[in-house]
Amino acid sequence: MRLVLNGVPPSLNRFAGRLNGWEYRGEKERWTSAVQWLAKRELARLGRPAAPDFAHVSITYFFPDRRRRDPDNYGGKFLLDGLTKAGAIRDDSFAHIALTVRGDTDRKRPRTEIVVTEGDKK
Repeated sequence: MRLVLNGVPPSLNRFAGRLNGWEYRGEKERWTSAVQWLAKRELARLGRPAAPDFAHVSITYFFPDRRRRDPDNYGGKFLLDGLTKAGAIRDDSFAHIALTVRGDTDRKRPRTEIVVTEGDKK
């Protein structure tokens, strides 16, 4: 399954040490819901009834500029929660997914691409 979302979720650094959790909750809900909706639509199109026991999840962020960014601030929390809610992955724990996170640049079309493939733990 391949999902493409317009834009890139905010860095977790944006919320670190902040007292106002409302902004975090709002962004989490926005991105989680977007992924959930797209994943459910794609699952229906593919006719896939249940999440695999183990999946490989690859997230590629296409940023609008070449500014330095740390992968650990873009671990995919909001996105993985959406995949779990949609039933695209069984759970977002190490027991059920292998995760790859990458970054690239696309000045004209910043986006987030998620690829989920069924696999084994090896």
